Amino acid sequence: MLTASQCDFQMSKNSSAVHGVATQQTKVAVQTAKSEAPEAATQVLRHFRSVFNAVKTHFQQVEKRAGIGGAQVWALSAIQAQPSIGMNGLALALDIHQSTASNLVKGLLKLELIRVEKNGLDKRAVQLYALPTGRSLLKKVPGPFSGVLPKALSELDPKTLRRLEKDLSLLLKLLNADEKAAKTPLANL
Repeated sequence: MLTASQCDFQMSKNSSAVHGVATQQTKVAVQTAKSEAPEAATQVLRHFRSVFNAVKTHFQQVEKRAGIGGAQVWALSAIQAQPSIGMNGLALALDIHQSTASNLVKGLLKLELIRVEKNGLDKRAVQLYALPTGRSLLKKVPGPFSGVLPKALSELDPKTLRRLEKDLSLLLKLLNADEKAAKTPLANL
């Protein structure tokens, strides 16, 4: 039988041994994580390349079929979906700057795919409408009009989207990314 002081010594010895094992396990885990980090970074980089390639390929197909850029197709589809939409409404629908929306509208007007009306008291406010030529052009274009990335994101569950937003926010901070670029249509990148 052990005395109280012998028990204390034995427990202290066991505790040190357990602590030593735990410390060693922690060191191994940290070393493993560090060695896996480059591999994980490479895998994530490959995923980004695949995403960018899918986006680029989609917009190339759109442009080839429609003869106009993907951002213009998306704007045209929003105008068709919401007849009489205004410039602000179009910018909101596409999540772009109003000046970018205005430039897209100018291009669509020049191609005679839409028409603009000014009704109401404020003659600066315009209403946009798709012309028959614009509607028939949209029938030739592979969907989704907004692009494959917005479509895929809309299919993710809210929890995944929140996690993705949090993780991408951290990545953007590390990149010192220009926040203004967030309002640039993917087709224009």
